[in-house]
Amino acid sequence: MISTLPKDLWGLVQFHQEVDPRDLAAAIEEQVVSGDLDYRTCVLIRDSVKALRFYWGNERVETWLEASPIGAKVRAICQGPFDDDRGFPSLMRRVMDVTRPETIEQFLRELGSHVRRPLRLDVGGSCALILRGHLSRKTEDLDVVDEVPAELRSQHTLLKELEERYGLELTHFQRHYLPMGWEQRLLSLPPFGRLQVYLVDAHDVFLSKLFSIRTKDRDDLRALFPQLDKETIARRLLESCQSALAAPDLRQRAVDNWYILYGEPLPS
Repeated sequence: MISTLPKDLWGLVQFHQEVDPRDLAAAIEEQVVSGDLDYRTCVLIRDSVKALRFYWGNERVETWLEASPIGAKVRAICQGPFDDDRGFPSLMRRVMDVTRPETIEQFLRELGSHVRRPLRLDVGGSCALILRGHLSRKTEDLDVVDEVPAELRSQHTLLKELEERYGLELTHFQRHYLPMGWEQRLLSLPPFGRLQVYLVDAHDVFLSKLFSIRTKDRDDLRALFPQLDKETIARRLLESCQSALAAPDLRQRAVDNWYILYGEPLPS
Protein backbone atom coordinates (compact mmCIF):
# COMPACT_ATOMS: atom_id res chain seq x y z
CA MET A 1 0.00 0.00 0.00
CA ILE A 2 1.18 3.56 -0.69
CA SER A 3 1.62 5.57 2.49
CA THR A 4 -0.20 8.89 2.80
CA LEU A 5 2.11 9.91 5.66
CA PRO A 6 5.19 11.93 4.69
CA LYS A 7 8.57 10.36 5.46
CA ASP A 8 10.81 13.37 5.02
CA LEU A 9 12.50 14.55 8.22
CA TRP A 10 10.00 17.28 9.11
CA GLY A 11 7.09 15.06 8.08
CA LEU A 12 8.23 12.30 10.41
CA VAL A 13 8.36 14.69 13.35
CA GLN A 14 5.10 16.46 12.62
CA PHE A 15 2.80 13.68 11.40
CA HIS A 16 4.03 10.39 12.90
CA GLN A 17 2.92 9.46 16.40
CA GLU A 18 5.86 7.08 16.69
CA VAL A 19 8.97 7.38 14.56
CA ASP A 20 10.70 4.28 13.24
CA PRO A 21 14.49 4.59 13.71
CA ARG A 22 15.19 3.25 10.21
CA ASP A 23 12.93 5.87 8.67
CA LEU A 24 14.51 8.57 10.83
CA ALA A 25 18.07 7.65 9.82
CA ALA A 26 17.11 7.64 6.13
CA ALA A 27 15.33 10.99 6.48
CA ILE A 28 18.38 12.56 8.15
CA GLU A 29 20.54 11.47 5.23
CA GLU A 30 18.05 12.74 2.65
CA GLN A 31 17.78 16.10 4.43
CA VAL A 32 21.55 16.57 4.51
CA VAL A 33 21.90 15.59 0.83
CA SER A 34 19.16 18.08 -0.11
CA GLY A 35 21.27 20.94 1.26
CA ASP A 36 18.22 22.50 2.93
CA LEU A 37 19.90 23.08 6.28
CA ASP A 38 18.52 26.15 8.00
CA TYR A 39 19.13 26.57 11.72
CA ARG A 40 15.97 24.79 12.95
CA THR A 41 16.59 21.88 10.57
CA CYS A 42 20.11 21.51 11.97
CA VAL A 43 18.66 21.47 15.49
CA LEU A 44 16.22 18.78 14.36
CA ILE A 45 19.05 16.71 12.88
CA ARG A 46 21.02 17.05 16.12
CA ASP A 47 18.08 15.92 18.24
CA SER A 48 17.18 13.13 15.80
CA VAL A 49 20.68 11.67 16.09
CA LYS A 50 20.46 12.07 19.87
CA ALA A 51 17.18 10.14 19.87
CA LEU A 52 18.73 7.41 17.72
CA ARG A 53 21.61 7.10 20.19
CA PHE A 54 19.11 6.79 23.02
CA TYR A 55 17.14 4.06 21.21
CA TRP A 56 19.79 2.21 19.21
CA GLY A 57 22.80 2.86 21.41
CA ASN A 58 26.05 4.57 20.46
CA GLU A 59 27.59 1.54 18.77
CA ARG A 60 24.82 1.11 16.22
CA VAL A 61 24.64 4.84 15.50
CA GLU A 62 28.41 4.96 14.97
CA THR A 63 28.18 1.99 12.62
CA TRP A 64 25.46 3.78 10.63
CA LEU A 65 27.46 7.04 10.45
CA GLU A 66 30.63 5.23 9.41
CA ALA A 67 28.79 3.45 6.58
CA SER A 68 26.88 6.52 5.41
CA PRO A 69 28.51 8.64 2.64
CA ILE A 70 27.32 11.77 4.44
CA GLY A 71 28.11 10.55 7.97
CA ALA A 72 30.86 13.16 8.42
CA LYS A 73 28.41 15.95 7.49
CA VAL A 74 25.86 14.62 9.99
CA ARG A 75 28.53 14.63 12.71
CA ALA A 76 29.53 18.18 11.85
CA ILE A 77 25.90 19.37 12.02
CA CYS A 78 25.44 17.72 15.43
CA GLN A 79 28.48 19.56 16.79
CA GLY A 80 26.87 22.94 16.17
CA PRO A 81 27.32 25.70 17.03
CA PHE A 82 23.85 26.13 18.54
CA ASP A 83 22.66 29.26 20.31
CA ASP A 84 20.45 27.45 22.85
CA ASP A 85 19.21 24.01 23.86
CA ARG A 86 15.63 24.42 22.67
CA GLY A 87 14.91 21.53 20.36
CA PHE A 88 12.68 18.48 19.97
CA PRO A 89 12.75 16.56 23.28
CA SER A 90 9.66 14.45 22.43
CA LEU A 91 11.72 12.51 19.88
CA MET A 92 13.51 10.74 22.74
CA ARG A 93 10.29 8.93 23.67
CA ARG A 94 8.74 8.68 20.20
CA VAL A 95 11.49 6.77 18.39
CA MET A 96 10.66 3.05 18.38
CA ASP A 97 10.27 0.11 16.02
CA VAL A 98 6.80 0.66 14.56
CA THR A 99 4.66 -2.07 13.02
CA ARG A 100 5.39 -1.76 9.32
CA PRO A 101 2.85 -2.62 6.59
CA GLU A 102 5.19 -5.25 5.16
CA THR A 103 5.34 -6.98 8.56
CA ILE A 104 1.54 -7.30 8.63
CA GLU A 105 1.52 -8.55 5.04
CA GLN A 106 4.20 -11.16 5.81
CA PHE A 107 2.19 -12.27 8.83
CA LEU A 108 -0.87 -12.70 6.64
CA ARG A 109 1.06 -14.59 3.96
CA GLU A 110 2.40 -17.06 6.47
CA LEU A 111 -1.00 -17.38 8.13
CA GLY A 112 -2.60 -17.94 4.72
CA SER A 113 -0.15 -20.74 3.93
CA HIS A 114 -1.80 -22.76 6.70
CA VAL A 115 -5.36 -22.21 5.44
CA ARG A 116 -6.80 -25.28 3.70
CA ARG A 117 -10.10 -23.83 2.45
CA PRO A 118 -11.19 -20.32 1.43
CA LEU A 119 -11.42 -18.07 4.48
CA ARG A 120 -12.22 -14.39 4.89
CA LEU A 121 -10.97 -11.83 7.42
CA ASP A 122 -12.42 -8.31 7.71
CA VAL A 123 -9.68 -6.30 9.41
CA GLY A 124 -10.28 -3.04 11.26
CA GLY A 125 -8.45 -1.11 13.96
CA SER A 126 -4.90 0.13 13.72
CA CYS A 127 -3.71 -2.60 11.32
CA ALA A 128 -6.25 -1.51 8.72
CA LEU A 129 -4.91 2.04 9.05
CA ILE A 130 -1.27 0.96 8.90
CA LEU A 131 -1.92 -1.13 5.80
CA ARG A 132 -3.72 1.80 4.17
CA GLY A 133 -0.75 4.07 4.93
CA HIS A 134 -2.68 6.34 7.33
CA LEU A 135 -0.92 5.43 10.58
CA SER A 136 2.61 4.81 11.77
CA ARG A 137 2.92 3.25 15.21
CA LYS A 138 3.48 -0.01 16.98
CA THR A 139 0.56 -2.37 17.51
CA GLU A 140 0.30 -5.92 18.79
CA ASP A 141 -3.29 -6.57 17.68
CA LEU A 142 -4.61 -7.54 14.27
CA ASP A 143 -8.30 -6.81 14.87
CA VAL A 144 -10.81 -8.96 13.00
CA VAL A 145 -14.51 -8.01 12.82
CA ASP A 146 -16.81 -10.35 14.81
CA GLU A 147 -14.54 -13.35 15.38
CA VAL A 148 -11.43 -15.18 14.27
CA PRO A 149 -12.53 -18.16 12.11
CA ALA A 150 -12.54 -21.46 14.02
CA GLU A 151 -10.05 -22.98 11.58
CA LEU A 152 -7.52 -20.35 12.64
CA ARG A 153 -8.50 -20.20 16.32
CA SER A 154 -7.81 -23.91 16.69
CA GLN A 155 -4.22 -23.62 15.46
CA HIS A 156 -2.85 -22.56 18.85
CA THR A 157 0.77 -23.52 18.22
CA LEU A 158 0.86 -21.67 14.91
CA LEU A 159 -0.73 -18.52 16.31
CA LYS A 160 1.65 -18.51 19.28
CA GLU A 161 4.65 -18.91 17.00
CA LEU A 162 3.48 -16.11 14.70
CA GLU A 163 2.86 -13.83 17.67
CA GLU A 164 6.40 -14.40 18.94
CA ARG A 165 7.98 -13.84 15.54
CA TYR A 166 5.88 -10.98 14.17
CA GLY A 167 4.67 -9.35 17.38
CA LEU A 168 1.07 -9.64 16.19
CA GLU A 169 -1.90 -11.45 17.71
CA LEU A 170 -5.20 -12.19 16.01
CA THR A 171 -7.90 -10.50 18.08
CA HIS A 172 -11.51 -9.54 17.36
CA PHE A 173 -14.13 -6.87 18.02
CA GLN A 174 -17.87 -6.74 17.44
CA ARG A 175 -19.35 -5.10 14.35
CA HIS A 176 -21.64 -2.83 16.36
CA TYR A 177 -18.60 -0.64 17.04
CA LEU A 178 -18.53 0.26 13.33
CA PRO A 179 -20.91 2.59 11.46
CA MET A 180 -23.82 1.01 9.63
CA GLY A 181 -23.03 0.03 6.07
CA TRP A 182 -19.32 -0.51 6.69
CA GLU A 183 -19.54 -3.82 4.77
CA GLN A 184 -20.16 -1.92 1.51
CA ARG A 185 -17.01 0.18 1.89
CA LEU A 186 -14.36 -2.53 2.40
CA LEU A 187 -11.09 -2.60 0.48
CA SER A 188 -10.05 -6.02 -0.83
CA LEU A 189 -6.37 -6.96 -0.64
CA PRO A 190 -4.74 -9.44 -3.03
CA PRO A 191 -5.35 -12.95 -1.66
CA PHE A 192 -2.90 -14.53 0.76
CA GLY A 193 -3.22 -18.06 -0.58
CA ARG A 194 -6.75 -19.15 0.34
CA LEU A 195 -7.05 -16.31 2.85
CA GLN A 196 -8.96 -13.26 1.58
CA VAL A 197 -8.50 -10.07 3.60
CA TYR A 198 -10.67 -6.95 3.48
CA LEU A 199 -9.81 -3.67 5.19
CA VAL A 200 -12.39 -1.51 6.92
CA ASP A 201 -12.59 1.96 5.36
CA ALA A 202 -10.44 4.54 7.15
CA HIS A 203 -13.43 6.87 7.75
CA ASP A 204 -15.29 4.00 9.41
CA VAL A 205 -12.28 3.22 11.62
CA PHE A 206 -12.12 6.91 12.49
CA LEU A 207 -15.76 6.93 13.58
CA SER A 208 -15.35 3.76 15.65
CA LYS A 209 -12.52 5.50 17.53
CA LEU A 210 -14.48 8.75 17.86
CA PHE A 211 -16.71 7.04 20.45
CA SER A 212 -13.76 5.64 22.40
CA ILE A 213 -12.47 6.86 25.76
CA ARG A 214 -9.01 5.32 25.32
CA THR A 215 -6.15 7.77 24.95
CA LYS A 216 -4.45 5.66 22.25
CA ASP A 217 -7.62 5.90 20.14
CA ARG A 218 -7.64 9.66 20.64
CA ASP A 219 -4.03 9.76 19.47
CA ASP A 220 -5.00 7.74 16.39
CA LEU A 221 -7.77 10.24 15.71
CA ARG A 222 -5.28 13.09 15.92
CA ALA A 223 -3.06 11.34 13.39
CA LEU A 224 -5.99 10.55 11.09
CA PHE A 225 -8.07 13.71 10.93
CA PRO A 226 -5.72 15.78 8.72
CA GLN A 227 -5.72 12.95 6.15
CA LEU A 228 -9.46 12.31 5.90
CA ASP A 229 -12.32 14.31 4.44
CA LYS A 230 -14.16 16.10 7.22
CA GLU A 231 -17.43 16.36 5.26
CA THR A 232 -17.44 12.59 4.64
CA ILE A 233 -16.84 11.94 8.33
CA ALA A 234 -19.61 14.33 9.41
CA ARG A 235 -22.10 12.93 6.90
CA ARG A 236 -21.36 9.33 7.82
CA LEU A 237 -21.53 10.20 11.53
CA LEU A 238 -25.09 11.49 11.17
CA GLU A 239 -26.27 8.83 8.70
CA SER A 240 -24.61 5.70 10.07
CA CYS A 241 -23.90 6.18 13.79
CA GLN A 242 -27.38 6.90 15.13
CA SER A 243 -27.36 4.05 17.66
CA ALA A 244 -24.09 5.23 19.19
CA LEU A 245 -25.24 8.85 19.21
CA ALA A 246 -28.41 7.79 21.05
CA ALA A 247 -26.38 6.43 23.97
CA PRO A 248 -25.58 9.39 26.28
CA ASP A 249 -22.15 8.12 27.40
CA LEU A 250 -21.03 7.31 23.87
CA ARG A 251 -22.35 10.60 22.51
CA GLN A 252 -20.43 12.53 25.15
CA ARG A 253 -17.20 10.79 24.16
CA ALA A 254 -17.82 11.77 20.55
CA VAL A 255 -18.58 15.36 21.59
CA ASP A 256 -15.35 15.56 23.58
CA ASN A 257 -13.17 13.97 20.90
CA TRP A 258 -14.66 16.08 18.11
CA TYR A 259 -14.03 19.27 20.05
CA ILE A 260 -10.41 18.27 20.73
CA LEU A 261 -9.85 17.52 17.04
CA TYR A 262 -11.75 20.34 15.36
CA GLY A 263 -12.40 22.91 18.09
CA GLU A 264 -16.13 22.97 17.37
CA PRO A 265 -19.37 21.23 18.43
CA LEU A 266 -20.21 17.76 17.16
CA PRO A 267 -22.26 17.96 13.92
CA SER A 268 -25.99 17.58 14.47
